[in-house]
Amino acid sequence: MAPPRSPSSRATTAKRETLEDRALAQASSPPLPPRAGIGLKPEHYRAVLDSAAEDLWLEVHPENYMVAGGPRLAWLEAIRARHPVSFHGVGASLGGPDPFDADHLRALKELIARFEPAVVSEHVAWSAARGRYFADLFPLPRTDEALCWLASRIDAFQTALGRRILIENPSVYLPLKSEMDEPDFLVELCARTGCGLLLDVNNVYVSANNTGFDANAYLDTIPGHLIGEVHLAGHESDARKGEALLIDTHGAPVSAPVWALFHRLIERVGSRPTLIERDANIPPIEELMAEREQANVVLQRQLELA
Repeated sequence: MAPPRSPSSRATTAKRETLEDRALAQASSPPLPPRAGIGLKPEHYRAVLDSAAEDLWLEVHPENYMVAGGPRLAWLEAIRARHPVSFHGVGASLGGPDPFDADHLRALKELIARFEPAVVSEHVAWSAARGRYFADLFPLPRTDEALCWLASRIDAFQTALGRRILIENPSVYLPLKSEMDEPDFLVELCARTGCGLLLDVNNVYVSANNTGFDANAYLDTIPGHLIGEVHLAGHESDARKGEALLIDTHGAPVSAPVWALFHRLIERVGSRPTLIERDANIPPIEELMAEREQANVVLQRQLELA
């Protein structure tokens, strides 16, 4: 017979179950299909609204829609009526030292209630401290102290939203203080908080190139059941250091090595909702849809094998 669980482990399990129940109860929209979506940009509103592409879904940064009204919200409402959406936050500063911004939380909750996104995600990073906001996403040291702090923050964020979130692995540009590997850090965060993972394959490749770990081994370590969404994006070489320092710009097509890592991941864990992410140098929508189709070929192959 298994030994009885401790009160703390029972409380953790109950907390995970409560968050998952809330997510199921509140998200009246269907889950994201295990196919490829694209990031929604104003340049593409009309094309997306008119698109008849099968299983198309869109991801938005909710911070871009925290306004009282106007055409941006109207477009999103019309598009949401036809396609599933995912919210990918960039402003919570999950790992930061400051209390969560009450106005940001309130606006995010209002958007979630209005648009019913299938997924809400945030970054394992910090972007605000001592009342100052920095327009970047800074990674945290992978220490037990940082793990405990971040877990408490994810707990508080999920409780405030009343739903489970996905957390995204960061891009890293230099070695950080570390008491554990990043996959172990992320998996433990999921175990403690009940959150899931948004696995950004480009971030894995960029970080591996910049700090010297094995990207294949990293991906092989992540339990498939934790992965709720995958991101694919482009990067660029630093102007001075070249290929020795890759920058996660989201301003270029997905590179061949990242496609190879994506193939490897999907062959192991099966199809997952996969986003083609482009936030700079926005191309014509036909280019994004071509990359989407490239991802869909991989995803469909695994669906047929399942």
